[in-house]
Amino acid sequence: MEVSVEKTSELSRKMIVNIAEDVVQSKVNERLKSLAREVKIDGFRPGKVPQKVVQKMYGARVREEITGDLIQENYVQALQDNDLRPAGMPHIEPVESDEGFTFSAVFEVYPDFSLDAVETVEVNKPVSSVEASDVDAMIAKLVEQNKSWQPSGQDSQTGDQVTITFSGACEGENFTDGSVEDFQVELGSKNMVPGFEDQLTGLAVGAKKTFEVTFPADYGNEKLAGKPAEFEIEVLKIENPVLPEVDAEFIKAYGIESGDLAEFRADVENNMQRELAQGLKVKLKNSVMDALYENISVALPKVMVDQEVESLMKPYYENAKKRNVDVNEIKPATADFEEQAKRRVALGLILAEIIQQNNIKVEEDKVRTLIEDMAQSYDESLQVINWYYGDKERMAEVEQMVLEDATVAWVLDKIKVTDEPVSFKEVMEPAT
Repeated sequence: MEVSVEKTSELSRKMIVNIAEDVVQSKVNERLKSLAREVKIDGFRPGKVPQKVVQKMYGARVREEITGDLIQENYVQALQDNDLRPAGMPHIEPVESDEGFTFSAVFEVYPDFSLDAVETVEVNKPVSSVEASDVDAMIAKLVEQNKSWQPSGQDSQTGDQVTITFSGACEGENFTDGSVEDFQVELGSKNMVPGFEDQLTGLAVGAKKTFEVTFPADYGNEKLAGKPAEFEIEVLKIENPVLPEVDAEFIKAYGIESGDLAEFRADVENNMQRELAQGLKVKLKNSVMDALYENISVALPKVMVDQEVESLMKPYYENAKKRNVDVNEIKPATADFEEQAKRRVALGLILAEIIQQNNIKVEEDKVRTLIEDMAQSYDESLQVINWYYGDKERMAEVEQMVLEDATVAWVLDKIKVTDEPVSFKEVMEPAT
């Protein structure tokens, strides 16, 4: 086998592999002899078919099979001999040659890069605690989640729940499949298209209204994104919210059998402490990842970025299949995913290099600890633990999380870390 490798770009390689004709022919003849003992051809006894007859009937097919096998075998061997690590599947095709069988393989390789910049990285470490006011806010949130509704005798206002019938049209085409009946909208929830809820304020039961709102430019349905739409609505019902009292009955519904308010607050605070610890961990990890991505330069194989883009778009394909609609109607443009895909690929390469260079391993006791921590949120925690340990794929996911945590810990040990006080709300509700 003769191999030549051409560097066509920073990461692209074109490898030419030539296999001597006598090697190819030897394997072809060996395969044909084996066939001669097995094939049944009219006029010849089993095992007595002449080699020339077998050659004429099966020669072309056998040579194609042999060259396919040789490509697989020699491609892998050529990679090893030339210390090449392909980043994706190669594009392989035969090359015309008078010197035996020749094929080319075009592929990208994993990048070589330095981790020296890790030493210059700086991150802020968020530190926080659960205050009494945070517990108050959480209990108020639980109260809000348990509100009920009662009929209102007034015009609709923010905070009310309005039940409507509506239809929508864009560019003269109805996109609500006729009318939507008994649709509930909580005014002020911002769950609808911007401006829609405002149009439902100040109306009485039985009121009808036609109005126009514009869909956001990044709306999930491509046919509606950034376009004005006309809605026709009729108000069927208006209801006011009724908040429950934080009494013994309310408290017992959250598993505190005594119904005691102090015990309830302590339980809420414990849950918040656990969520805060996880939130701080995630926030710090994200800061480390941001710093690594910004400070370590890595050339990215296009094939890996393309694969990551496809992975990010997969939920849209699945959603379109479930809804039986054209995926192009609901998926964002490929370019919308590219920056996220590049970040994921870059960080994957950086973390893998840190792990490899520093021989970072998964510690079984930390896997167990993580699973037990995740199981604490469930009533039957032991069943959750057994659920993880009962499936190799689930365990692999947890082990990957532990490996990432260990890698982040290694990075934190090498860089400058400055404490940054933040509130509970900033940790748990960063979007607000």
